Amino acid sequence: MGGSSLLRSCLYRRLLFSGHRAAQCQRWASTTGMEEDIASLLEGAEVDREDVAQRQPARSPSGSTVVLFPGQGSQQVGMASALLRYPNVCAMFQTAHKVLGYDLLDLCLRGPAEILNKTVHCQPAVFLTSLAAAEKLSEDYPNAVENCVVTAGFSVGEFAALVFAGALDFTEALYAVKIRAEAMQEASDAVPSGMLSVVGTPKTKYSRACTEAEEYCRTLGIANPVCRVANFLFPNGRVIAGHMEAIEFLQKNSKKFSLARTRLLPVSGAFHTPLMEPAVEPFRNVLKTLNFKQPLVNVYCNVDGKKYRHAEAFEDLLAKQLVSPVKWEQIMHAIYERKQGTDFPRTYEMGPGIQLGTMLKICNLKAWRSYTSIDVFERE
Repeated sequence: MGGSSLLRSCLYRRLLFSGHRAAQCQRWASTTGMEEDIASLLEGAEVDREDVAQRQPARSPSGSTVVLFPGQGSQQVGMASALLRYPNVCAMFQTAHKVLGYDLLDLCLRGPAEILNKTVHCQPAVFLTSLAAAEKLSEDYPNAVENCVVTAGFSVGEFAALVFAGALDFTEALYAVKIRAEAMQEASDAVPSGMLSVVGTPKTKYSRACTEAEEYCRTLGIANPVCRVANFLFPNGRVIAGHMEAIEFLQKNSKKFSLARTRLLPVSGAFHTPLMEPAVEPFRNVLKTLNFKQPLVNVYCNVDGKKYRHAEAFEDLLAKQLVSPVKWEQIMHAIYERKQGTDFPRTYEMGPGIQLGTMLKICNLKAWRSYTSIDVFERE
């Protein structure tokens, strides 16, 4: 499936403010005192999907593109400063102000970092900034959108990928991200926990390391301890998450488990592990209200590393994502593995950051040579 029906034909821009779920948005707004504002945003914004459902002819790999969206941890103060001159970006942030109840643009531009880095703020910030970067992509590299055949997003970035692919309305997705972030923040605050980035070797036994860390926690009197692989990043690159006592145990015993490098991540909790279970129900309740549509380009799923086949799968898999490891390495292999001599698509990362590009370089150097990061910072 080609991507010329997306930004090129203004589908993406229209989806940002579509009225598919005006009544639902008004129900959300009635609980936050912004019913009239949401109604005015949605007025007259219906989208005729018949004019965007046409399938495009197949393209050669060298002429096709892949668009990737980052996740939490990529945020930096100043992001989006280079995007405000592009179409709809200011309107997107205005919508965010109404949906979120605070000035997200000011937080992105000026911080402070300790506030921006909170889960409850950085998830909406990364989601919106990366979609704003897609506006820049559309203007500066229009063929990149026209020739898009695959998109994927890391963790919360999966929501941006779904909006980009036309599977989800921007305003609905933003509200879902808001609830997701709040629920994950609350679950994180309930239990001291964390995430540890590790680089191992072919001899590293990740399961053994996690099992021994859990056993250590039990000796401390912790019931139902958790220590799991939360992210598969690249070959021998993982993020392990769980109770903070388990994380500290792994740091102290890194040599024993052949962990060549470890780094404690600046996040508030053990995302993508069973410690996020309290966040699942409130998040699923919102997912049930969303109007998912069949994506117009292939979207890869974090939970199983495979392409979504049907729109009906979105609700269940997005809920499971909170307590399941992100299989990013598997997604990279699925997208880029090809016969020898076959050209690679051009890949664009929708900033902030270049983390996904770095992981792509380790997973597939040849594919990375056709990689570009869409900068979201104003450079002097």
